Parts: sequence; C-alpha cells; structure tokens
Amino acid sequence: MKTLRYRIGNDVKPGILDKDGNIRDASSLVADWDNNNVTVEKLNEVKNVNTNSLPLVESNDGIAPCVCKKSVGKFICIGLNYSDHAEETGQKVPPEPIIFSKATSSIIGPNDNVEIPRKSVKTDWEVELGVVIGKEAKYISESDSPSHIAGYCVINDLSEREFQIEHYGQWVKGKSCDTFGPIGPYLVTTDEVPDPQNLKMWLEVNGKKMQNGSTNTMIYGVNFIISYLSQFMSLQPGDIISTGTPPGVGMGMNPQVFLKAGDKIHLGIEGLGEQTQKTISA
Repeated sequence: MKTLRYRIGNDVKPGILDKDGNIRDASSLVADWDNNNVTVEKLNEVKNVNTNSLPLVESNDGIAPCVCKKSVGKFICIGLNYSDHAEETGQKVPPEPIIFSKATSSIIGPNDNVEIPRKSVKTDWEVELGVVIGKEAKYISESDSPSHIAGYCVINDLSEREFQIEHYGQWVKGKSCDTFGPIGPYLVTTDEVPDPQNLKMWLEVNGKKMQNGSTNTMIYGVNFIISYLSQFMSLQPGDIISTGTPPGVGMGMNPQVFLKAGDKIHLGIEGLGEQTQKTISA
C-alpha cells in the first residue's frame, strides 16, 4: 500500500494510491497520516479496505510530506553508510553507524522548492532510503526490527557542506536548514518492499545523472540500524530514519559541484516514487 498526503488549497488531506495510480481520499479512515496513524497496527487495518470504494481525487494542489511534519518526533540520519560513498569522500568505513539528527523543521513535500541558505556556497544533494517507524522500538534485536517498520520513502538529505564540515561543531547545522528534508511522495508499506537492501536509486541535477546506486552497497542495513538506534533511544511511530547515500554527491566530485538557485533536482528509488525540486534563494 502507498499512502500519501495531498493539498487542496491550504488544507492537507490523507490519501491512498490505488492500483491504477490514482489518489483516493482516505479521510473516512484517518484524520491524517500522522504518528497516530502510521502505526503498523493501523496500516494493517487500512490494507483490508477496498481502495476503489474511496472517493477519487480528481485534482490536487500538490503533494505534501508523506508523514505529518508536526508529528515527526525524531529525524535521524546515518552518515557514511555506503561503502562506495565513503570511498569517494576519502573517508574510512565507520566501525559503527554514524548518527546525526536533522531538524524536523527541514521537512517539506517531495516537489516543493528547496531554498539555498543565505551565505551558502556548498549546498549538496543526497538521495536516501527513508524508514518510517510504526511501532515503538526499545532495546530490540535485529530480527525484531521488521515488525517495527511502518514503511519506506524517498528522502533528499540536502546538506550545506561548509556549514556541516568547515564550521566548528556537529553535522546538524549543515543538515537542518529549512527545506533540506523533502520526504515522499509515498509511504510504501513493507509488504511492497520485500528486500529494502536491493533497491535501485538515482538522482539528477539539471537532467544530468549524478547518483546511480543501490541500497545493496549499504554498510549497515535497515534492520541493523533500527536495532542499533533502539539501544540508545526509543523509537516511536512517525520517527524517520534516513539511511545514507550512494556515491555521486557534489562534494565527492573533482572539481566539486554544488547547487545554485534555479537548478532542478530529480530523484527516485525503485518502487518508492520520485521527487522533483527547484532550488531558489532563501
């Protein structure tokens, strides 16, 4: 099942994508796709509904983030989690997952404009597999991880490399700028993603392919990451984990290439949908 949130004027409504690719209004089933409803239990309940019995959405004013921004408690990211990406940046494979946070205020819809921050000269792109938690996870084993996943989504983990690396302190300041967290278009439930460790992923800038990778080069897989994180903090429904990026980021090129206002970013992951963003000045 693919759930989504769509805009009608200033309102955001919950939807489900039917088998023909049409949006169906899910307002009769849930008030919103928030932390109360992106639970494993609720999603399993909704899967039993005949999608074609729901009202057809003839038109909309855009696709919103696939999980309600206000209900995302944590936006956790894993750094240097692809062996080929670590190689391109000249860094060693980390002996344990590198964890950092992205401010939830960075979350936007998959096709919303991305702002190049003021004083930015090194805004970069990163296509990533996102995992949405659907059941509280605390001190769980790796084998228990799948039962705590609501589903998967596409994330563009935008990064300002100067803020991230050249300014003193943690990565979070280069990762949390407003609009630096496009998520969606869909939350795709686990039954539609039998192997999250074998998904093709790609990203283009102005029509040029920059990233062309696969989740099969992840150093730490999804199930390990969830178990690992749960040893340090509990994970709740609605929490988002961004699991790292394959090679092809601007920072790793020679010479380096970074985004500027007026650029167009297009990205996607096999089975999870696509995003398109235009960059503008903040």
